[in-house]
This record gives sequence, C-alpha cells and structure tokens, in this order.
Amino acid sequence: MQHTIQSVADLGLVLRAVRKSHGLRLDDLAGSAGVGHVFAREVEHGKETVQMGRVLKLLEEAGIKLCVEIPSDALEHLQALQATGLKPLKPRTSSNKKQTQS
Repeated sequence: MQHTIQSVADLGLVLRAVRKSHGLRLDDLAGSAGVGHVFAREVEHGKETVQMGRVLKLLEEAGIKLCVEIPSDALEHLQALQATGLKPLKPRTSSNKKQTQS
C-alpha cells in the first residue's frame, strides 16, 4: 500500500506502525539494521536532522520501500545523471575551511 510522506514525522509514524505490526521491539529493529536504538527512536519521533543513509537502513530492515515521484520533465536529466554517475565530493581540508570562513 502506498502512503504519502510529507514530513520526517510522517515517515517516523509509518516506520513505527510497520515495526509494531511485525511485533518488533525498537532495539531489535535498530540492532538488525546496524543503527543505535536512540537513533531509531529519533526517526520514529520525526527528528528533522537524522542521517538519510541510516534511515534507509532502518526502512529496508522493516520491509519499507521508499519511492519518489519526479516530474516527467526531469526524467531525461535523471537518466543522463545515472549514465555518467556522480563525481565524489572532494574532502574538506583545513585550508578550505579557512577560505570559506574569511
């Protein structure tokens, strides 16, 4: 079943509902996903600043598939980006930090 997510809180409620429907304890789901129970609790409570990669681990472990709808005019750009891939970010150095602070 599809459910529209409009906020982190919406996603947290979905995660909690699925976890409870499977009879899983929060710490068990967190442990099997490789994240801490405090982090899992923060996700379920809609904390705005959670790390997306770790959220995706929790969702996968709970059996939740995350899909997005994109505008049709963006599809061509997405396909081009997928073909070329993303360039890795350059690591920040102390000299970069000093230049951006000036």
